[in-house]
Amino acid sequence: MNIFANFFARVGEFTRFAGEAFIAALESVRQPGAVLQQLYAVFIGALPLGVVTGVALGAVVWMHTYSVLARTGTVDYLPTALAAAVLLELAPIGAGLIVAARTGASLGAELGAMKLGEQLDALELFGESPTKVLVGPRVLACMLSLPLLHVFIAALALLSGFLAESVVGHTNWLHYQEACRRELYPREVIPAGFKTVVFGFLIGVAGCEAGLRATGGTEGIGRAATSGVVLACLLALASDVLLVGLIRAAG
Repeated sequence: MNIFANFFARVGEFTRFAGEAFIAALESVRQPGAVLQQLYAVFIGALPLGVVTGVALGAVVWMHTYSVLARTGTVDYLPTALAAAVLLELAPIGAGLIVAARTGASLGAELGAMKLGEQLDALELFGESPTKVLVGPRVLACMLSLPLLHVFIAALALLSGFLAESVVGHTNWLHYQEACRRELYPREVIPAGFKTVVFGFLIGVAGCEAGLRATGGTEGIGRAATSGVVLACLLALASDVLLVGLIRAAG
């Protein structure tokens, strides 16, 4: 029973913090300098991994799908299948996991170091809220960075898929574009992209919350970084399942 009580108490604490962080993120539009600084750190820092992920996704999905469709004589549908896989799932969750792994650890370690260095106490001494000053801009930056990274990864994946198709097949860019759009509708693509905003919020909250809970000196900073990554990845994956179910039910 104590395990369940501790679990629900932890969920309640996290939910309360997430609500405060959401309000702080909305209010942080009044701190454009801080938001842009964090946006640069999150988005630009994730770009190298985004490039590799986008190129690899397009090529790998094309290679796997081509062999299957070739056996069924439906290779003409390969661009459609590739676009559906990339735009609806692989690019959004890929962007989410990249930022969760990189930024979740960074936020946990950064805020953990601030807490253990008593910088948070100094902010409170001057009448400032650490949630508003530190958490809000970071969470908003994650919410803005994820959709941008999603678009970047998706574009690279579709481009690398076209390059793979052009090497083996006999298609051109116009035909490839038309095939990619054949069975995809805005009512499916837009909600799939909107998922990344939710991922960004949860990742930012998870990383910041892990850092603010840090204890135990330098070892505590390492634990905060690890907790930020683990919780951010879990929340991104769990919310993806939930959001896809909601999108399908609404559609």
